[in-house]
Amino acid sequence: MRFISIPTLLRTYQTLKPAILCASIAVTALAYSQSQAAFQEQAMSGYDRFDIKAAHRNALVQGSIWYPASTRTYASWIGGNAVFQGNRVMLGAGIKPGRYPLVVLSHGTGGNMDGLGWLSSKLVDAGVLVVGLNHPGSTSQDITPTSAARVWERPQDISAAIDEILADPVFGPNIDQSRIYTLGFSLGGISALQSIGLQMDISAYADYCVKEPASQGCAFFARGGVDFRKLDQAKANASYGDPRLAGTIAIDPGLTVALTQDSIRANTKPSLLINLGSDKTLWKAINVGPTGTQLAARLPGARYLQIAPADHFSFLGLCKKSGPEILREINDEPVCDDPKGADRADIHRQVIEAVRDFIDLTSNQKG
Repeated sequence: MRFISIPTLLRTYQTLKPAILCASIAVTALAYSQSQAAFQEQAMSGYDRFDIKAAHRNALVQGSIWYPASTRTYASWIGGNAVFQGNRVMLGAGIKPGRYPLVVLSHGTGGNMDGLGWLSSKLVDAGVLVVGLNHPGSTSQDITPTSAARVWERPQDISAAIDEILADPVFGPNIDQSRIYTLGFSLGGISALQSIGLQMDISAYADYCVKEPASQGCAFFARGGVDFRKLDQAKANASYGDPRLAGTIAIDPGLTVALTQDSIRANTKPSLLINLGSDKTLWKAINVGPTGTQLAARLPGARYLQIAPADHFSFLGLCKKSGPEILREINDEPVCDDPKGADRADIHRQVIEAVRDFIDLTSNQKG
């Protein structure tokens, strides 16, 4: 056996050192490149939470933000549970620098800011920042008919959320303040419409519930003994328009029967109204089309879209296979059941395209 002396090994290493270093750098660069490529392929949104200080509330309001991420941190699932699928995000990732439109989401009765992650994540893919918030008194695990009936609190939550995120030193500078929108679903739909200045005559809704006591909204409030005539009329009927908004999107909005014609006629902000279902299948309480309140035709600057086959609950997240059975076992509403021929994923796609096109259109008009 032949032994190699230490001096010989050192001379050999010195000779090969540049090549070894170059190979090491190449391997490291390849690994980094593959990691970045994987990050780009996954295209997960950045996600973070923040507290909202709202003068009209006696406690902080929970908020979240979805945004284009520029770094990898910790991947996690948001918004999923035993019934609904969640969405993967990068928790606390760095934001990709830019000037983005902002959409503030207002959930429906019993919903929450993370339950619409399917929408938030896709809007981020389109280059939009999305802020969500949990409206106290009408969000998951914190809901009563009497709290939800205080319809003046929700649009104020929205304005407080805008205040908070614009003042944030990280996210605020990345927001194009000429392109701030609200988007609301169901009870959040009327909140979104209030946010651009539409006002209510809450007594008109009381009259509606006398005539239509079995309608979805009226039945819910009746279970809590709500009498809309006994609410604070001045607060309920006041204007909560936020001048910073460029427009709004309202999907199956409730309570539109109570909107005043004067505030509708005076509106100058563009809006997108979406109904999930056809003229024959839409709930009367949320129908803003020609067979309903006709708000889409009466509201200046409104665009109207019907998506069918679909129903109100088609706007909720995609359900897990076990979702429908779990809901039956606990005797809950069949929110996973779509009408015959409906494809919830495709309904979501149509909503996303309509919202994206609306933001693009109004941005071009402002430009």
